[in-house]
Amino acid sequence: MLRSGALLAVGAATVPLTGCALFDRDEPSPPSDPLEPLADEARALAARHRAAIAADPGLADRLTPIADAHTAHADELRRLIGRPGPSGPATPAPSAGEGTRSALLAGLRTAEQSGRDNAAKACAAAPGDRAALLGSIAAARATHLEALK
Repeated sequence: MLRSGALLAVGAATVPLTGCALFDRDEPSPPSDPLEPLADEARALAARHRAAIAADPGLADRLTPIADAHTAHADELRRLIGRPGPSGPATPAPSAGEGTRSALLAGLRTAEQSGRDNAAKACAAAPGDRAALLGSIAAARATHLEALK
C-alpha cells in the first residue's frame, strides 16, 4: 500500500512541474493591425523618394515635400495603430534604370499609383474613425502622381 501511495505522490509532484512549462512560453504577439502594411508602404515610399533625390539632387525641390508627406503619413498611421514602427530609415528596393531622371520619375509614379490604390482600398474597408485619415492619404498620393508628371 505504501508503494502505491508513494507512486501517487511522485505522479502528483510531476504534474505541477510539467504544468510550470506553460509559464515559460513566450507570449503570443498581438494580432497585426490591417493598417500596418499601409504604414510600412508609406515609410518605403518616403525612402524611395529620398533615394531618388540622392540619385538626382536636382529633384530635391520637387520630391522632398512628397517624401516628407509619406513620413508624416507613416507616423500618423503608427500612432493610430498604437505601435511604433521599425527604427531607422526604410531601404528602398532598387529599380531598373534608376540612373536617368525619367526612369526615376517613372518608377516613383508606378510606386505612387500602387500606393494610392492600396490607400483607397484600405479607406473603403476601414471603420469610420480611420476612413478620414486613409482618404486623406489616398488623396495625397493622387496629388503626388500629378507632381511626378
